[in-house]
Amino acid sequence: MQIPRDPAASTYEHVGKGLRRSDLDPDPIKQFANWFTAAIEAGIHDVNAMSLATTTTDCRPSVRIVLLKGFDQDGFVFFTNYESEKGKQLEANPYAALAFYWIELDRQIRISGKVKKNSRKESQTYFHSRPVGSQLSAWASRQSEVVDARRVLDARMAEMTERFRDKPVPLPPHWGGYRLKPDTMEFWQGNLNRLHDRFRYTRQQDDSWRIDRLAP
Repeated sequence: MQIPRDPAASTYEHVGKGLRRSDLDPDPIKQFANWFTAAIEAGIHDVNAMSLATTTTDCRPSVRIVLLKGFDQDGFVFFTNYESEKGKQLEANPYAALAFYWIELDRQIRISGKVKKNSRKESQTYFHSRPVGSQLSAWASRQSEVVDARRVLDARMAEMTERFRDKPVPLPPHWGGYRLKPDTMEFWQGNLNRLHDRFRYTRQQDDSWRIDRLAP
């Protein structure tokens, strides 16, 4: 196989703004909010896109991109089909990790912790805020299952469109939200010569946070 470009030939140089302990909020959720706001103000597209890592029952890692739909002191929220691959993995092992990378700001954030399902009321509120087409596709797609052809999806979508014509689309029983409550959060800021700045927050038994600088 001919590789069009050597992956090791990257010449990206980090901007070297740096990050000091005095720059950090003692609360990692507030620190996340500060960086998330800065990313929005920088005009980054899909600023809420994040990697979600889960594990299979035989401890094999699995990762994909999902969208952050909310966060607060109780954790970070995303939505999906509970019968999907990630849904089944979270059912078997309710621990996961998230990662954000905003190259425009030379920043990444890593988050890990326990995951639990949202209440049906919370999931219903979000579900009905989505475009109708997205609501219908949640019924039409049996996420992660093998599909013979695109026409199968199109036929299912047509079926759901007819089924719910002229009436509200109900929340599917197999669809809803998850909330990851962090026990660790890491803030990474690029710096010169690959001597990046990394700070890890670790939740303590009294729900306070310890902050440690990590070697890059």
